[in-house]
Amino acid sequence: MMQRNWYRFDFALATKLADYLGKERKFSKCREVFDDIINQGRVPSESTFHILVVAYLSAPVQGCLDEACGIYNRMIQLGGYQPRLSLHNSLFKALVSNPGILSKHYLKQAEYIHHHLVTTGLDVQKDIYGGLIWLHSYQDSIDKERIAELRQAMLRAGYEEDREVLLSILRACAREGEVEEAEKTWVKLLKFESDLPALAFVYKMEVYSKVGMPMKSLEIFREMQSKLAKADVAAYNQIIEILCKAQESELAESIMADFVKSGLKPLTPSYVFLLSMYYNLELHDKLEEAFSRCLEKCRPNCTIYSIYLDYLVKIGNTDEAEDIFNQMNSDATIGVNARSCNTILSGYLSSGNHLKAEKIYDFMCLKKYEIESPLMEKLDYILSLKRKVVKRPISLKLSKEQREILIGLLLGGLRIDSDDQRRNHIIHFDFDGNSGSHYVLKSHIFRQFYEWLHPTCKPSDNSENVPDKFCTIASSHFGFYADQFWAKGESTIPKLIHRWLSPCVLAYWYMYGGHRNSSGDILLKIKGSRDGVENIVKKFKAMSMDCKVKRKGRVFWIGILGSNSTWFWKLVEPYIIQDKDFPEAGHETKEQDAMETKDIYFNSDSDE
Repeated sequence: MMQRNWYRFDFALATKLADYLGKERKFSKCREVFDDIINQGRVPSESTFHILVVAYLSAPVQGCLDEACGIYNRMIQLGGYQPRLSLHNSLFKALVSNPGILSKHYLKQAEYIHHHLVTTGLDVQKDIYGGLIWLHSYQDSIDKERIAELRQAMLRAGYEEDREVLLSILRACAREGEVEEAEKTWVKLLKFESDLPALAFVYKMEVYSKVGMPMKSLEIFREMQSKLAKADVAAYNQIIEILCKAQESELAESIMADFVKSGLKPLTPSYVFLLSMYYNLELHDKLEEAFSRCLEKCRPNCTIYSIYLDYLVKIGNTDEAEDIFNQMNSDATIGVNARSCNTILSGYLSSGNHLKAEKIYDFMCLKKYEIESPLMEKLDYILSLKRKVVKRPISLKLSKEQREILIGLLLGGLRIDSDDQRRNHIIHFDFDGNSGSHYVLKSHIFRQFYEWLHPTCKPSDNSENVPDKFCTIASSHFGFYADQFWAKGESTIPKLIHRWLSPCVLAYWYMYGGHRNSSGDILLKIKGSRDGVENIVKKFKAMSMDCKVKRKGRVFWIGILGSNSTWFWKLVEPYIIQDKDFPEAGHETKEQDAMETKDIYFNSDSDE
């Protein structure tokens, strides 16, 4: 109807359509109509705002919570509406529904909801106070005054501090080393009839470690074992970290032995603390032994390898250090970073191997890794002898592998934003933080495109923690991909896609936007036109793979079933990132994809 020349925008009709779509939980279609209303210079009705927020909150798709927050804020700021109490509470509950480490960046939004509840005279429930204190306790910098204000307001409203609130207070004390407040909170926790939660012991251990009392922390750990008859992973990792930092090696080793015998996992954080302690104490034999044990019991880890690399360079074993560095660089589950590059560069410079030092220097320039000042001073002299331009700018250029990776990820749903003139483009990498397969994939992609990433996405402390979302700098080099896959700002399938479906492309499409169900069938998700999907299906048939297509909303699912999935796996397996957390053939994958595909059946002729 909108494409007819007689069409005129009808606000009432658009409102009814948006509200209907939202009630049916079709949030994407509802958002399209919502945006049409905004683009017409009109303000959507209060019901449309409310229904769209609820639709986003009901969707199990990553990113919907952020969209719900944005619509909620616009409801108040743009529409001037007063959301219902139920909407305030539903959004707040969603903000604090994930683990604290994932939810802590929603503090500002949570405070905004609380502020609006207070200023409009609505009832502030106990869960709001408790949730705010919980979010504050996970912040990197604890706002003690704000926590105190919330506690007082909670008491004035007639709410008693329950065990969860007290646990949040203890967590905040642990971060700040507030012993006195921690002991007061501990006494209150003891008044509850049930056993103390294991985390309470962990936080109390951390409090005393912050004030330089590791033996008191050990005493608390023993008390935990006595009262709860066991210790959990968090407690073992905490006490081992405390003892290693205090360089109490015998005690740390004894508890580590108990930890290993318990069968609990993961062990990796504790091995990191042990290796760091052995390195600082120059206990080289023990470091070697701990590194070998770690490789037997844990997944390969960049931090573990980096400590071992530091040790090899420190003792002057450059040859073995080079082998370890090469192993890290070639293994996608380990990888190298600025720290490991500076370490091997230091080893080459110390041993006088200037040729290899230059190669690492070129590699670091390409990756835009920062070179440590003392090493740069030595390099300045070496490079000047060859009249080599120091710190020469290297023109960024996508490699063949990077180009194939991008095509695969774009088929799987990667997003590109372009400026108004479509000259420069930004690629947004967005990974599912709850997916084990995406966990290893995002680390690999982060390293593959490190030189292209925006400076704000690069950790300033050489941290190995890769964010779930990161983006590239704005560059004209991505113009081809923007024109082919994101023409007019929407996801499209290129007409020549059949020429680009190499095994590498298919592997990254599967890893980013694919799913393997319990029957071993492979499902590939893609957005675009029916013609584009048919083009892909024809290419698959030319590759001796039959497949079926189902449509669900704006998304097509291409099903590669039965023996065809086995052939598909043989094609892509050389490019699949090998890790025990990544789905092997026949295993289920991401929970989110499983939910999206649960109602899709390929045994019927219809593709709707």
